[in-house]
Amino acid sequence: MAQTVRFRLDPDAVAALRALRARLPRHLAAADEPGVTVAGAAAVPPAARDALAAEVRLLALPSIWLATLGTVAGRPDQLVLAAVVDSELLAVHAAVHDALAGRARAPVAAYFPGAWLPHCVIATERPAEAFAALHPVEPVRARVVGVEVSG
Repeated sequence: MAQTVRFRLDPDAVAALRALRARLPRHLAAADEPGVTVAGAAAVPPAARDALAAEVRLLALPSIWLATLGTVAGRPDQLVLAAVVDSELLAVHAAVHDALAGRARAPVAAYFPGAWLPHCVIATERPAEAFAALHPVEPVRARVVGVEVSG
């Protein structure tokens, strides 16, 4: 099973994203905890987790504007709320990858700096139907309150 590194979002942002998902028919809506995946790998072993924790302690975690409904290449069945990308967000993302470099096993290239599209999954199937139900959407301002490894 693959493991992911995710930005954990503040409670108000999580509530806003859950409310957005709740506007969809239940079978379309994503069911996981809203967050933004920043890295993925076949395994994130203890040494990588330790390096990541040490790096995160030194960082000022950003806020993210989740503002654009769309899809992500390679995942045509998902509808996402994509982030407005700024230098602060990209710097934290790069720091996460620097901490994992050479430590995580079989990293997922879609999350590498330069390829990553920061987003939160809103719907897991029939994105056109979900888009029609949600558009227009109010942007969600999300503070990143932590970085976690799951899976």
